[in-house]
Amino acid sequence: MNRKLGKNGPVASAVGLGCMGMSGAYGQSDERQSIDTIERALALGHNFLDTADYYLAGHNELLIGQAIKGKRDKAFLSVKTGQMVSPVGPGPVNGHPDYIRNAVMHSLQRLKTDYIDLYTLARVDTQKPVEETVGALAELVAKGMVRYIGLSEASAESIRKAASVHPITALQIEYSLWTRDIEAEVLPTIRELGIGLVAYAPLSRGFLTGEFKKPEDIKDGRANMPRYQGENFYKNVELVEKIKTLATEKGCSPSQLAIAWVLAQGEDIITIPGTKRVKYFEENIASENIQLTEQDLQSIEAMMPVGIVSGTRYPEKFMNTLNR
Repeated sequence: MNRKLGKNGPVASAVGLGCMGMSGAYGQSDERQSIDTIERALALGHNFLDTADYYLAGHNELLIGQAIKGKRDKAFLSVKTGQMVSPVGPGPVNGHPDYIRNAVMHSLQRLKTDYIDLYTLARVDTQKPVEETVGALAELVAKGMVRYIGLSEASAESIRKAASVHPITALQIEYSLWTRDIEAEVLPTIRELGIGLVAYAPLSRGFLTGEFKKPEDIKDGRANMPRYQGENFYKNVELVEKIKTLATEKGCSPSQLAIAWVLAQGEDIITIPGTKRVKYFEENIASENIQLTEQDLQSIEAMMPVGIVSGTRYPEKFMNTLNR
């Protein structure tokens, strides 16, 4: 299933592939296994591949470059830039035009391509007017190096300012059963402006799969996230059990139900669950076939109203990098 990304944007797969985990974000990864997953996605027509230049210092782009060799025309490359990374997590944001101009050249080299389909500012730089950053991105579009411009984790105000400089094709932001704060202001704004939504973390970083039973099951950086800790963890596990019950009734997995819910929120939404294994990718894309009735959606809303999840999605110091 394909969807149009924004009012005047391209057509891409409704369920894409988030590639971050292929570069060690959630424990060890296997390059051959990851490349197999990307190749399988393209073979099945799921062309939306999401990456960033800061995923393991460019490793992720190099990996994708290998996987799409000879198949560039089959891939829709979504690349984020502007987020610096430190050994302990997200670092400063850099939206300086010179940084953007330099970063795109390195991404093109690593991906072994001469253009990027969707180039996204990963975070809004509060030290630099977003209009200046978007102006630099617009230059890249004019040169043919970038086809479409995106923003990520931007406020409604920042989105309006950016769109005054150049059309914004997509907003990439976390959106799931457990993260719905965009519904108040951001989602109405992008719909008013004809901007598509690329929803990342539709499974709340794996929690909605139902695989985790106790905090000790988390062996990677997610252990530092409030939703995965202490009492928050156990309260959230109870919510997942409710999702499991409804998923069983629908004849699908909790993961598939969660992804299907995101897709059901509008035809202008593409989602990019991350995985590094073919098995889980195929399970994720099967979510397209799940039809949620109005009664299903009402049942889910009753079980998972806005704000029911315990704990924030990032530790406080990282929440401060979000443009709210």
